[in-house]
Amino acid sequence: MRYAVLINERPEAYVGLSGAERAAITAEYVALRGDERVIGGERLQPASTATTVRTAGDELLLTDGPFADTKEIFGGFYLVEAADLDAALEFAARIPALRFRGSVEIRPLAE
Repeated sequence: MRYAVLINERPEAYVGLSGAERAAITAEYVALRGDERVIGGERLQPASTATTVRTAGDELLLTDGPFADTKEIFGGFYLVEAADLDAALEFAARIPALRFRGSVEIRPLAE
């Protein structure tokens, strides 16, 4: 089964870390990308670069920034092929954002 592994990070999670500490965390994410179960995924630019689109009648309304001010920001995702939810959970448990009070949502893809 294919799963989306959605990574939600705390906006200030990495503030105060040294360059070496940040590089080590990045290396962990890159290593996860090398897991044979990973079939895709990407890191997103910061939420401040987002454009949110809404409609009002027939008009599109554009807003700079994320949809809402939240405690966590969607930071990236992996697409994994896993035998079952337990295997997807094992993969997700290795995601560094969890150590920094972030969260990971695992959602099966619609087939």
